[in-house]
Amino acid sequence: MFRVRAISTFPWRVFQFRPFSCESLIVKMNNCTDEEQVFDLIERNKATLTEEQVGCAFSTLWRFQKQKINLLRNVESVRDHPKFLTLHNLATSKIKLMNDSTLVNVLYIIQQFAVEAHDPIVEALVTEAWERLERFDMNVLSMFSTCLADQHLYCSPLMGEIAAIVNRNLETIKDLRSLSVLMVSISALISRCFQEQLVKKAELLFDTVDASNVNVSRRIVQFLRNVKHSYYPLLEKCNKVFLSNINHLNLDSISKILGFYQVLQFHSFEFTIMAKKRLSEMIPLSDHPDNFVKLFVTLGPIAGPEEKKRLQSTLLLMSEELTSQQALAVVGAMEAMESRNSHLIKKIASVLHKYLDNYKPLELLRITQALIFLQFQSKELFVKLRDLLLSSLKVSVIPSEVSILVCAISMLPSPHISEEGTSRIEAVLPQCNLSELDDFASSILRWIQYDHRCSTRITGKQLKLLQKLDLHGLQILQERSNFNMFWKELKYIKGDWLCESLLEETIDTLQHLMDEINYTNISGVASFISRTNYLSSLLLDRIASVVVQQIEKLGILDPLVLVFLGFSLAILEYFPEDLLKTIFNIKFLAKLDSQLEILPSSLRERVQFRLMELNRAVCLECPEFEIPWFHDRFCQQLFNKDTGNMSLAQQEIYRMLADILGGVNCVKASTLSPYYYTVDFECILDKRKRPLPCGNRNITVGKQPGMYWEPSTQIVGSALPPGAERIAFEFLDSRAFCRNLPHLKGKSAMKKRHLEILGYHVIQIPHFEWNSMAMSKKEARIRYLREHIFGTEKS
Repeated sequence: MFRVRAISTFPWRVFQFRPFSCESLIVKMNNCTDEEQVFDLIERNKATLTEEQVGCAFSTLWRFQKQKINLLRNVESVRDHPKFLTLHNLATSKIKLMNDSTLVNVLYIIQQFAVEAHDPIVEALVTEAWERLERFDMNVLSMFSTCLADQHLYCSPLMGEIAAIVNRNLETIKDLRSLSVLMVSISALISRCFQEQLVKKAELLFDTVDASNVNVSRRIVQFLRNVKHSYYPLLEKCNKVFLSNINHLNLDSISKILGFYQVLQFHSFEFTIMAKKRLSEMIPLSDHPDNFVKLFVTLGPIAGPEEKKRLQSTLLLMSEELTSQQALAVVGAMEAMESRNSHLIKKIASVLHKYLDNYKPLELLRITQALIFLQFQSKELFVKLRDLLLSSLKVSVIPSEVSILVCAISMLPSPHISEEGTSRIEAVLPQCNLSELDDFASSILRWIQYDHRCSTRITGKQLKLLQKLDLHGLQILQERSNFNMFWKELKYIKGDWLCESLLEETIDTLQHLMDEINYTNISGVASFISRTNYLSSLLLDRIASVVVQQIEKLGILDPLVLVFLGFSLAILEYFPEDLLKTIFNIKFLAKLDSQLEILPSSLRERVQFRLMELNRAVCLECPEFEIPWFHDRFCQQLFNKDTGNMSLAQQEIYRMLADILGGVNCVKASTLSPYYYTVDFECILDKRKRPLPCGNRNITVGKQPGMYWEPSTQIVGSALPPGAERIAFEFLDSRAFCRNLPHLKGKSAMKKRHLEILGYHVIQIPHFEWNSMAMSKKEARIRYLREHIFGTEKS
C-alpha cells in the first residue's frame, strides 16, 4: 500500500521507464547495417538520447569501420557527415553523466575518426577522465592511456600519473591484456627498475593468457623494443605465440614484429622463415602502392633471388607514385637487399631528390648511407644533400642530431666540415654518450683522410677535436657503474676510435662490471673482446665460467650465435660436448642452412667459414665425439677464390729458405694442409736433417695455393720416408698477436696445434723478431732460420 502511494506521488516526469526505452533503441542501433541507419536513429531520437545511447552510437559507427579493410575505411567521410556533428554535440552535453567505461570509449572512438586533439569535445573528455583517474579500473585506464598515446602525450604529466597508478597497483593486476597496453603507453617515462618489475610481472602472467592472443604478445615485444631490453625468456614466449598464429598474421603485424626483433637484436629465424613464406604468398595480392611498399620493405631483405626480382620489377612500375616516406623506406630496403638494379636505383633516387627538402636529419643520413652503398652517382643530388645537411648543422643543438648530420656529411664525396660545423661539434661533446662520440670520431677521421688527400696536411683543429673526444670518452668510462647501461652503448660502437684511443680504459670498465656478464650478453662481450685483440685473462675466465655454469640456458640463443660461441670456445681449447653435439646435428644444420638463405652475403659467408673452422677443430682435437668432416667442397670453392699475394717479408723468407735448403725445389710456398690450412712455406727433412726435394709443386707469387695430399689424409707422417719430418713455416704479422702484449692470439695458437696434430713441426716467425734491430742484417736472418730448422749445432 505504501509502495503504491509512493509511486503515485512520485513526479511522473522523472519516472520515464528508462531501462526499457534505452534498451530498445540500443537494440535497434546494434541491428543497423550501415552508418546512414545509425544517423537516422540519432536524428529521430536526438531529443531523448541518453549518455548510454550516445556511447552505443559511437561504438556502432566504429564497428562498421573495423569490419572494413584499411583501404576501404572512410573515417573522414563519417566524421564530416552533418549528423555526426549532432552526435558530437550530444556527447559534449552528456560527458558528466557518462560512466567511466563509456567516457573513455567515446574518447577513443572520436580519436579514431580523426577528430583533432584541440577539438572542445576531446579536451572536455580528457579533462573529465583526468579528474576520475584514480577510480578507473585497469581496463579503462589502459584504454585511456592509449588515447593519450594517440595524441603523442607519452611524456605528459597525465601519463606520469598513470605510470604512478600502475606502479602502486602492480601486485594486484591480473589482466595481462590491460597491463600490456599500459606497458607500451608508459614506456617512455619509467625507470630501469620499474621496467624490470613490469617485465617480471608480464612473465608471471603470461601463462594465464590464451596462447592465441597475438596482440598481447605484440604489445609486450613492442614494450621491450621501446625500452631496448632484450629479455630473452619473455621474447621466446611471445615468439611461440607468433609462430603458432603465423597463418593469421597480416602484413602489418608481420612487418611490426620483424621491426621490433631487428631493434632488439632478437633473431628468431624460424619466425623469419615462416614470415617469408607468408609474405611471398601476398605478392600477387598487393597491387596498391601503400600495401606493396610495405610488402617490399618487409619481404625484400629476406627474399630469395627470384622473389627479389619480382618485387623490384613490380616496384619499378609504380615508382613514380611513391610518396617521400615510401621512397625513403624503399631505398633502405634496397640497401638491405644489396640491390644492383641500376634502373630502379636511378628511379628511386629521382623520387628522393624531388622530396629532399622535406626530410629530417636522420632521414637524410639514411638516404646518404643507402645511395653510397648502392653506388649511385649524381653530383647534383649530392650537392643538394650537402647543402641541406650543412644548413641543418648550423642551427642544431641536440647531440644525437649533430652526430647524425656530421656523419652524413662525412660520407659524401667531399666530406669537409666547415669551421661553423666544427664549433657545433665542440659545443655538444659534453652531452654525448660513447656511441655518439664514436660516430664523431669516425666522421672526423674520414674528414682528415679527405683533407690529407687534397692538401697533404692535417689541421690543428681536427687533432684538437680528437683530443676532446678522448677526454670526454675517458670521463664517461670512469663514471659507468651499471653494466647493462654501459653495454647498451658499447655494443653499438662500430668504429675503431675506442679500440685505438681508450681500449685499456674500456677493458678496465668491463672488468670492473664483469659480474653482470651472463648468458644473454656473453656472445656480444666475447665478440667485442675478440675484435679488440686485447688479452684480458679476467674477462676470458668470466666468459668460460658463465658458459660452464649456464650452458643449459644457451639453447635460447639462435643458431648463428651458437656457431660463433662454439668457435670462440674452441679457440680457448674448450669443447663442451653437449653444445657441439647440438651444433653438429642434422636438424640443427638443416635449420642453419635455411637461415643462411635470408642473410646478407657477407654475414652468410662469415657464418659458413666459422662453422667450417669449428668443424675442423672438433675433428682434430675431439675425434672421440665422432663428428664427421663435411667441408671439403666448401673449402675448395673458398680457396679457388683466394688470390692472396706474398708480403715483402714473406718473399724475403722464401728466397732465404731456398738458399738454406739447397734450391727452390726443396721448399714449397702457399700450400694447403689436410683440412685446408694455408701454410706459408713447407719443407721436408730426412732423419739426418737433410732437405728432400719437394717436386715441381711450387706456387708462384700471387698464384692460387694447391692441395697436393688427398683430402682424406689426416696424419701426414705415413706419407714420408721413415724418420723424415715435415716442417711448416708461418710468418706472423701484427694481426696474430694481442694488442697489449706480444701474446699469440687464439686463432694462431689453434692453427699451430692443429698443424702439429697433422704431423707438422711448426716454426712460427713473429714479425717483431724478424724486424728487430738484432736481425737487421741478412746474415742474422739466415742464422735465425738455420737455427730454427736444424738446431744450433747445424752450421
